[in-house]
Amino acid sequence: MAYIPGGGAPAAGAAPVGSQYCVCKVELSVSGQNLLDRDVTSKSDPFCVLFIENNGRWMEYDRTETAINNLNPAFSKKFVLDYHFEEVQKLKFALFDQDKSSAQLDEHDFLGQFSCSLGTIVSSKKISRPLLLMNDKPAGKGLITIAAQELSDNRVITLSLAGRKLDKKDLFGKSDPFLEFYKPGDDGKWMLVHRTEVIKYTLDPVWKPFTVPLVSLCDGEMEKPIQVMCYDYDNDGGHDFIGEFQTSVSQMCGARDGVPLEFECINPKKQRKKKNYKNSGIIVLRSCKISRDYSFLDYILGGCQLMFTVGIDFTASNGNPLDPSSLHYINPMGTNEYLSAIWAVGQIIQDYDSDKMFPALGFGAQLPPDWKQYFILLIITDGVISDMEETRHAVVQASKLPMSIIIVGVGNADFTAMEFLDGDSRMLRSHTGEEAARDIVQFVPFREFRNAAKETLAKAVLAELPQQVVQYFKHKNLPPTHSEPA
Repeated sequence: MAYIPGGGAPAAGAAPVGSQYCVCKVELSVSGQNLLDRDVTSKSDPFCVLFIENNGRWMEYDRTETAINNLNPAFSKKFVLDYHFEEVQKLKFALFDQDKSSAQLDEHDFLGQFSCSLGTIVSSKKISRPLLLMNDKPAGKGLITIAAQELSDNRVITLSLAGRKLDKKDLFGKSDPFLEFYKPGDDGKWMLVHRTEVIKYTLDPVWKPFTVPLVSLCDGEMEKPIQVMCYDYDNDGGHDFIGEFQTSVSQMCGARDGVPLEFECINPKKQRKKKNYKNSGIIVLRSCKISRDYSFLDYILGGCQLMFTVGIDFTASNGNPLDPSSLHYINPMGTNEYLSAIWAVGQIIQDYDSDKMFPALGFGAQLPPDWKQYFILLIITDGVISDMEETRHAVVQASKLPMSIIIVGVGNADFTAMEFLDGDSRMLRSHTGEEAARDIVQFVPFREFRNAAKETLAKAVLAELPQQVVQYFKHKNLPPTHSEPA
């Protein structure tokens, strides 16, 4: 059976246009079980093609290798995608039996397909689903299994350093030393990665411990050389060179369990001139620790569920639902702004909610009492707040809890109060002066998206959510494998 996706020939390798909020890259592994046998004298030779929906059309993204004579293939070729939490990324996995050397898919027998969103795969980590024919009937007993894994190297390295007996560079004092760390660039030149703070008036400085991504320090390569330069700070920018040394992350990892590493700080010019030159001081690496800086995707793959709750404004300012001018108008011919906002956000969140049941609450209702996992409260309002002081206090208290608040303002009211609750420019404080533990509110006026696609509103309101989730779990020191609050 020939297969023509989307009624046209897709461009091979065409990738979808991504958004500016890409979280990271995800790798998808594909395998099949009990596939249809389309060959007469042997078994099928299957390969998998991934299609991505782009502007309503299915575009071919990539293909696996062909598994010869195998009805239960496990493909070694992986599909690597940019993961965008705030988008619905529709995917289609189609399996074919290779009959010819042609790159045209209609030259090969169709074995079955499966469609879903990337969010569905990520939230499940691993899914197995029946393969379907083009008429949506089962493709025999065939199954497809897709597993997701984060690709990004999110390791970080924390270094604690000190100096001992560094060269004196100031005429009427000691030195004001600081360190710079460099890695080799693609052009063969040294590229600055990190600069420590300046320690004033000392030849025995102790710098504050610092943390940098391992990718930034050495491109994730443990043996890659790292150049460390020591300078004496001058106000005019003409910093005096004290000395340098080279090392690697692999070598620095020896500074563990209270056993420091020492590096001689060498000034090559002095070394050439003075026969009895030893060094320009010692740089002491007190400790070196490599850990992971967990991302939003880590927590999702680790089992964190996002519990979606809708809070709807039922105040009288919305008008009578039977009146066409009401924001709650029950329109027999279509929808209203409340429904549009719920749909735009809900189509994203549903992939990460375990039971796909979304409580809808009127203002003043209580949130579920058990506090398992992470809650997202979507508030849809016309903007009128009569108890601003109490609302501020409630948001500040909620900032300590596993929840985020998304506010969509409908209608044409003045939303100054809503913008005040969104702590993008400053941290929100309660009327008692208590500061919010973190920014948990994202406000978006619906009127700016009335004529835009629903996906555009979803991107705007969900843009800050991944970082808010990560901030909460990091603050509680909870790794991805344990997503319940302490």
